[in-house]
Amino acid sequence: MIAAKTEFGTIDGRTVYAYTLKNSKGMEVTAVEYGCAITKILAPDRNGKLENVVLGCDSLEDYRNKVPYFGAVVGRVAGRIRSGDLPVGAEAFKVTANQEGHHLHGGESGFTHKIWGSRPLEDQNGVEFTYHSPDGEEGFPGNLEVKVTYILSEENELTLSYSGESDQDTVLNMTNHTYFNLSGNVKEDIGEHELTVPSAHYLELDSDSLPTGNKRRTEGTVFDFRKGRKLGEGFRSEDEQIAIAGGGYDHPFLLDEGREMVLYHEKSGRLLHAETDQPSVILYSSNAMGEDIVLQEGIKARKHCAVCLETQHPPDAVHHEGFPSVLLKKGETYHAYAKWKFTSK
Repeated sequence: MIAAKTEFGTIDGRTVYAYTLKNSKGMEVTAVEYGCAITKILAPDRNGKLENVVLGCDSLEDYRNKVPYFGAVVGRVAGRIRSGDLPVGAEAFKVTANQEGHHLHGGESGFTHKIWGSRPLEDQNGVEFTYHSPDGEEGFPGNLEVKVTYILSEENELTLSYSGESDQDTVLNMTNHTYFNLSGNVKEDIGEHELTVPSAHYLELDSDSLPTGNKRRTEGTVFDFRKGRKLGEGFRSEDEQIAIAGGGYDHPFLLDEGREMVLYHEKSGRLLHAETDQPSVILYSSNAMGEDIVLQEGIKARKHCAVCLETQHPPDAVHHEGFPSVLLKKGETYHAYAKWKFTSK
């Protein structure tokens, strides 16, 4: 099947297009050129009923002004960089400090807020997005060419692939910031969603939600998802790390070998199987979401109404020698991928 292209809105006279991917089983994925944002995923429950399982909005204006990275590609660097101080080799740069004195998710106008070039893939059920990030954008060095593709299979798998090349040494750490709620059309909060994550260690956060550098064992805590755990157990916990994150999760988990995660909603029977080649996942449980955000079809957002599985390198890696490096050298190519498979039982 070929992606269907429609108009989604305009910015300064430029039309922003949406692409909808469909397979023969009825699954649908819609993504827009603005931030490569995934605005809708229709996935079947155990009875075959198709409902939207991600947070999204009806208008381009809402994506520009109101929503916290809904479905978008985040970069150049996902997560926080302490004080906006960026060492790259022997050089030091200052990137935009856009949240409480620290850099967050690419800055004031990172990849999330750009109109990307696009084209439907001719030989696959997918779409390709491209963006040129000029040298000095948000303080980052190097002219950077990035590409993101979304491909939907007949097995209800959505593959997300990322690549990038720079003409100078720089940093790159991209992710997708989709918020999932498998109940369908946000009928329930995510407290009863059961999550499995193969991780024996997570990263401790300080009061600014930046990694301290300490790796904590998940065993014996509400951070142990290796055998499955309902997210609500964490929300009700008195763990000081839960409190730091605003009454939920906003933590990097270091992925063990295998790197497959599973999110399950028992009432609908829906499962999301997520895999990646990245070393960590940031589990974010929409702790700061409020009813000022209106979702598709007039539904009001609320705390704990969705969960993000942001597959990437750990945040603030440039300041921790023990973290996997996010350095992208001149002439080298950055690659990353994630795959989301939707099933039911």
